[in-house]
Amino acid sequence: MVILGIDPGLAHTGWGVVETRGPVCRARSYGCVVTQAHESIDLRLGRIYTELRRVIEKYGPTELSIEGIYFGENTKSAIATAQARGAAIVACSTAGLSVGEYTPMQIKQAVVGTGAADKHQVTYMVKNILALDHEPHPDHAADALAAAVCHANVSRTERLGKERRALS
Repeated sequence: MVILGIDPGLAHTGWGVVETRGPVCRARSYGCVVTQAHESIDLRLGRIYTELRRVIEKYGPTELSIEGIYFGENTKSAIATAQARGAAIVACSTAGLSVGEYTPMQIKQAVVGTGAADKHQVTYMVKNILALDHEPHPDHAADALAAAVCHANVSRTERLGKERRALS
């Protein structure tokens, strides 16, 4: 299974492509779509869409794992993140990817073992889980890889549950 993980953001949309074979996950590639605050919203969202379509065409993922939006006190940034997230989802849905959505807490729980993990813990565990020889940077790309690992874990657990029920 090839999974595209996305950490959406208007200024920085992290992406990471993970391939799974049984319980083993390995990173195929990762990066970040960067847009500038002085650019118009249509150009920024268009760049997110276009660059993610290029990633999809190059690596051929079949599934998307995207981080949901955390609505804290800053509603302006939540709206911008929601717009970037929408552009990312459209890029993936037009390519036929199935979508898995996870909260930041679910992703941290799946990767670190606690939903209260900080960014450094997530990055450290992503490096180890994916057997990378370095910590992935920027943080947005590490978070996208974490989202993909989370989806791989959830998918594997669901598949094993179905197999056990079928044997019963």
